[in-house]
Amino acid sequence: MSGGMASPSRAFWGNAASLALLALIAAGFFMLQSGDWWPAMPRADRWIGAAIALCAYSLFCAGLLWQSRTRKISDDTSSATSGDSPVLVVYASQTGFAQQLAERSAENLRSSGVSVKLRAIGEVDSAMLANAGRVLFVASTTGEGDPPDQALAFVRGAMAQPAALENLRYAVLALGDREYEHFCGFGHQLDRWLRQHGAQPLFDIVEVDNADESALRHWQHHLGQLGGVTDLPDWTQPSYERWKLLERRELNPGSVGGGAFHLAIAPPTESNPAWVAGDIAEIGPQHSSKTVAALLDQAGLVADAPVVIDGRSQTLAELLARSHLPDIDEIRGKDAQTIAEDLKPLPHREYSIASLPGDGSLQILLRRLLRPDGTPGIGSGWLCDYAPVGGEIALRLRSNPNFHAPASAKPMILIGNGTGIAGLRAHLKQRIAAGSQRNWLLFGERNSDRDFFYGDEILEWRNRGYIERLDLAFSRDQAEPVYVQQKLLAAADPLREWVEAGASVYVCGSLAGMAPGVDGVLRQVLGDATVESMLTEGRYRRDVY
Repeated sequence: MSGGMASPSRAFWGNAASLALLALIAAGFFMLQSGDWWPAMPRADRWIGAAIALCAYSLFCAGLLWQSRTRKISDDTSSATSGDSPVLVVYASQTGFAQQLAERSAENLRSSGVSVKLRAIGEVDSAMLANAGRVLFVASTTGEGDPPDQALAFVRGAMAQPAALENLRYAVLALGDREYEHFCGFGHQLDRWLRQHGAQPLFDIVEVDNADESALRHWQHHLGQLGGVTDLPDWTQPSYERWKLLERRELNPGSVGGGAFHLAIAPPTESNPAWVAGDIAEIGPQHSSKTVAALLDQAGLVADAPVVIDGRSQTLAELLARSHLPDIDEIRGKDAQTIAEDLKPLPHREYSIASLPGDGSLQILLRRLLRPDGTPGIGSGWLCDYAPVGGEIALRLRSNPNFHAPASAKPMILIGNGTGIAGLRAHLKQRIAAGSQRNWLLFGERNSDRDFFYGDEILEWRNRGYIERLDLAFSRDQAEPVYVQQKLLAAADPLREWVEAGASVYVCGSLAGMAPGVDGVLRQVLGDATVESMLTEGRYRRDVY
């Protein structure tokens, strides 16, 4: 925890000043003892000395009180972001694990420049939530879906009363054990209560089964987006495998929305990886070889200098490529091993998988993201520009049960925009392979002649009857922009019919604009009660970013 801890130098001088002040006070009292003394009325100079000593002591106590108050404020907020309302991080813990994760979450946000308040759930009430603006809950579950003891007062108090939470945006990290019937029961109970009282999710609930590291990395991925920082260090390092980049192809040359690239990646030889529609590829990015070479040249270091980290022998250049690059002044004059031991690894990047194992490769679709200076970001730069075709890609599969397909062959409505088509494409492939043809796809982008990703394939599926209904929204093809949520609203009657027939609604794409817009249309057309019921039944799922 970083809040409120004074630096060693400040603490030293503060203690020294306190001792000096006490010495002056002692000297003042000593002066009162000099000369003749008896219970007679003190002389005027002694009255003055006593008054000075009393004032000094009062100022000293006031200083201690102010320092304590300042430390309390520093514990609650980050000094990096002034003027922003703090994010409230609330933990409901039984064994202490939820509290640890909440503290880590708060620290990640603070390091991103976000102001934070950290509270146990027993310290929280409806009024605090209504005024919070944004809140993150880390909620454990005990027994068969019960809240932890720490949360009982909140459940019996705040959750038993009406609450006006329309201005609250929230997220829930739910901890549980899949061996129990009501997995993450309290987390889901909390999520439902917040939605029912008007709160809007920042992103969908993240379930953690027995401290599953991949789910925690997914939560941390959302924290990075919340703080606007994509290079937060992973809490635990994923064990990547060495995959091979087979193909890289830009799908929209000349698009005003920036380049979007289709990548095909092959698993390691003699490996037989399994994934299903909805799962995630976690990729370990690297800096370009030119960037690393320039740094080594500036520092006067040899690229192939051997170093050993965690028992693994590698070159300094290889390690630098996968690490946050230090400033030149931090490494100049140091030997390779010393530099290596101080390096921090780059965090992973997450991408929706757009293919199935039967396609022969893992396929992803990503957009090249540019920094303010025009250079590509670390993750997109590595995959779109620097990684050589035929070269290695550090990759790990992550199961994403929250976006797996429904078990039944009932109708499915798939809604997305931009590169969100990747996750929907995998679902369509999986349903087509299973013979499920009641599929309705709504997709939105900028221009149909450039940004209709996988358009030929989608149109062929529609023509062959694998997609029963297709609605497209290309916002810049006409004077008045048209978005996917508008297409959904215009199809209100078919939407009701499909949902009444048991359809599931899956949304993939932009968290800003599209996802809340679609949610608003669903509630407008179907009603809040139906949408909440679909969420509970798992018939309304989202993979948004």
